[in-house]
Amino acid sequence: MFSVSRSAAFRAVTVACASAALLGPSSVTAQAQPGAGDLAVGAVAPDFTIEAVNATGVLAKPFKLSEHKGETVVLAFFPKARTTGCTVQMESYRDQYATLMNGGQKVTLVGISTDADTALTSWSKDAKFPFLFGSDEDKSVGAKYGANTGRAVHSRILYVIAPDGKIAYVASPFKQLDATAYTELGAAIDKAAGMK
Repeated sequence: MFSVSRSAAFRAVTVACASAALLGPSSVTAQAQPGAGDLAVGAVAPDFTIEAVNATGVLAKPFKLSEHKGETVVLAFFPKARTTGCTVQMESYRDQYATLMNGGQKVTLVGISTDADTALTSWSKDAKFPFLFGSDEDKSVGAKYGANTGRAVHSRILYVIAPDGKIAYVASPFKQLDATAYTELGAAIDKAAGMK
């Protein structure tokens, strides 16, 4: 089960509040808005190709969404590697990977940020993350999914894409400090994958 110490939660909230203050009110409003127009539950997820990395480095073959039909795909857009809130989120996925993501069996998680592939690879290696990261430095994938509207970093938005290629669940924003966010995500993955 997901748990965050009070001090870790406090640090994450403090960092988030400080970031919001630096970015200004228009950025805060943009984060709280839902994803790109038609990307609601039931819509066909836009196809994309992105450079993918794991703990061993850049994969020889980029991640292409349409090549993963027949499995459930979780796209977790997040602001920046190694920041407090993003670390809480990714470590929660790692720690609950066996149950939440079915241990990667017919469920693929891709964390997507504007970080360089080298930053994502080193973070993945250091934290022993068992899932993929996508380096979206040009922000093109984030733009397709409403996670980036010209900002320096992506908003924290999560999509569950069912095996038929349609969006089954959207969390905008994904509330990484709330345990119920992970419970809801697990239920959405199970439902999309036909496990429940």
